[in-house]
Order: sequence, then C-alpha cells, then structure tokens
Amino acid sequence: MKSSFAAAVGLLHACHYPVASFVAPRSTASLTPPPSTACLAAPSSSTTPDEDATATTTKAGTTKDDADDIERRRLKTALLGRLRVSRPSSSSSSSFSSSDVDHDENSPSSSPLILDPIFVDPITKDPLRAMSFVGPILGGGASMSGIGLSFISSTDPERVYGGRTDTYIDLLEPATSSSSASIDDDDDDDDAVLSSKSSPILSTLLAFVPPPLRTLVANATNSGDYIPMRDLFTSPSVSFAYERGWRQGFAAAGFPGADVEFDMANEHFAPVVCGKGGSVLVDMSCATGLFTRRFAKSEKYSRVIACDYSDSMLVEARRRILADSEILSSSTKLDLVRCDVAKIPLRSDSVDAFHAGAAMHCWPEIESSLKEIHRVLVPGGRYFATTFLSNYFAGVAGVERGVNGGSDLPRNVQSFQYFPSVEYLRDLLTDAGFEESKVSVELLGRACVVMRCEK
Repeated sequence: MKSSFAAAVGLLHACHYPVASFVAPRSTASLTPPPSTACLAAPSSSTTPDEDATATTTKAGTTKDDADDIERRRLKTALLGRLRVSRPSSSSSSSFSSSDVDHDENSPSSSPLILDPIFVDPITKDPLRAMSFVGPILGGGASMSGIGLSFISSTDPERVYGGRTDTYIDLLEPATSSSSASIDDDDDDDDAVLSSKSSPILSTLLAFVPPPLRTLVANATNSGDYIPMRDLFTSPSVSFAYERGWRQGFAAAGFPGADVEFDMANEHFAPVVCGKGGSVLVDMSCATGLFTRRFAKSEKYSRVIACDYSDSMLVEARRRILADSEILSSSTKLDLVRCDVAKIPLRSDSVDAFHAGAAMHCWPEIESSLKEIHRVLVPGGRYFATTFLSNYFAGVAGVERGVNGGSDLPRNVQSFQYFPSVEYLRDLLTDAGFEESKVSVELLGRACVVMRCEK
C-alpha cells in the first residue's frame, strides 16, 4: 500500500500545484534563487484557491476542460488544507521573488515549479522541486522547531527526499519512491518510512573496537552493509568526540591546525570567488562543521553547503551552528545535507569552491568520488583537500594483514584508504579529470597531504 505522503505528492503533481517557497530560519537549510531573466507572476496573497477556481469558471465558461480544471483546484485546496502546506504571501518575506523562480518546462506556464538551483536527485541527476510544510506532514499541530522540507524529482514525483530546516536535508536516499519496499497492508502507520543502511547500535559499539577488528565484528553480526571507513563516523560517540580532542590529534601527522588549514583553503579559493556574486562552496565530509562554520562566518561565499554521510555528525554540526551567534547574523545561506560523496546530489558545473578536510581516506569509492567532485565544479572551479598518507596508518594496516593471513584486506573492508605516496594521489586526481598542470600535491610533516586542483 502506497504511503499517504507519496499519494499526496502524486496528487499535487496531478493538480499542477505551484509549489510554495519557504522561509528558512537564518543559517538553516534554505533555497538560493538562481540568476534568471524569466518573469513569472507571483500568486497574490489576496486571492484564495476558491477565488482562483471562480475566476477560471468566469473566464472560460463551462467546457469540459474548464470543469476538469475546477475539479483539480478543488482537490488541490482540500489536500493543501490537510497537509498544511505553506503558500507565498506578500505579507511574509521569501527567499524567492517571482523573477527568481526557475520553472519546469513541462508544466503549464501559469504553474511555475520551484526548482533548487543546485540540488538534484543523486542517482538520476534530475532537478528537484521543493516544498515546505508548516507542521507535521499529516495532521497535528505546527512545529515550532523548524520547517519540514520535501524535494521531489522533476521527472518521477514518487522519488521524494525529506529534511528539516532545524536538522538537515537527507539526499542520501529517498524517503519514498516507486522502487521502495511496500508497507504492509496490515500496518496502521501509513507514514513514509525512512530506511537505514547500517545499525546505529552497531555503529556505536564498533566505535570502541580497534579499527582492524571492526570488519571482523561486523561480519560476525551479519551486518554486510557495514563499511568500516565510512560507517565508523555514523557513531554518535565519534561525533561527540570529534572536536573534543579527536581532530586535534591530527597534528601528529603534520596537520597545521584548523585555523591555518582554513586560511590555506581560502587562499586557494580566492581567485574563483573574489569579486564574484553568488559563489557556492561545498564542504564535503564536514563532520561537526569545524570548517563549515568558518566558511559561513567569512561571508566570502553566498551559499555554503555542508555535506556528510553521517546523520549524527550533521546533528552535532547543526547544534554547534545554532549556538554560534556570528553564523546566526551572517548573510551566507547555509545548508546541511546528508549524501554520499560518490553520488553527489548537485548539478554539474554548479560549485565554485569544493573543500574536503581530512576526508579522502574515509571515502570507500575514491575514484567515483573524485570524478563527482570534478563534475560539479564550474569551469575554473577549485578543489582543496587534505588527507593522510598510508604510513600514518601502518600499525592499523599491519594488524589487518595479521588477521587476514598476511594478505591485505579487500579495500572496501579496510579501516581506511591507504594512499602510498603523493604521486599516487596525483594520479587519482588526474584520472578524475583534473589536468596535470592544474594539480598540486604537497606533503606536510610525515603524513599530511595537501591537494590543490583547478578544473
């Protein structure tokens, strides 16, 4: 049985509802209007859906097409009343103006669909349409802690991604889709069910297991989906510890510290964002937002998109963001997004600056991930990243070989990516599409590698 939310979305699509823009609290998830020369008439706050239907009847008479249009409007009005979908009004500020709205070319010109200028379906790469909900999806009182969001595939209305402005946008996998497992007909709970690829309890327990043994423990518990280099960071205990000593420990490998690394990244990004309006920065594998907060407060970028696979990292990042008064007063639009770096949910040629601090050694699909980064960068866009050489993890890799009969474990079940040299990393970057003359790989200390690339 299809969930009520999926059915509601399908009905909205059939009604050609001009999806409402929403106003996100400052420094929470928001939509940034793309530059546009299209002028689309904004709905008037003084016109109700019933008056819209009356106007249609008066203007066009009583033909069958008009009757069908009236019926669609009637169904739309009833549905929106139940869903509590917010609608634009002249009395409230909005992140969109009528001239900013990007519209779906397949929809009637009188019903523009709001498309985020950057977000796409991570699998199909189709643009996503945005909706906001004042309160819970079905019934209940309005939420005072944030705005519920839905991002709907522009080509498949049953592929719906969710999120909230007070937490993050989940573009890792759809909350509902035509390919999702059906909900039991005997189940009274008809709401959409979010799935998880790994057990939160297992992730938490494995955080206290030495890295070389995590794979063995995961296999013993029949958790075939557990990937050590990725899923360790889904543990709330790791998220809690990340800025409480964990990240600071990277100094032993040669990392110069967050402030210096931030200055290095900004210096590399300066030529592509200096004097440019509307620059977009992505902070991939943002963890608890250590660099995200610095980028947002610098106000050098009009939009900062912080991404991570771990929901617990994003929750901790949001908590720290909301506690930072400088970010709350910043003009930078800030989004937190859950996603997979190997399937980045962003349009091609849409990002000016891409940052990944101490991250690449935790990406299971390193080749696909780097190709995705190259894809989303604008021509001339820049990538700045830091990671570890394999000698930093020599002890861990040695134990892994010991428990595997002296042989290296398959890469997908290793604790980390083991990069043997700066030349190896340079080859990965050029294989991803970066020109060799525009790739710089520098070694700091004994194991910290700094990469600077230009598309």
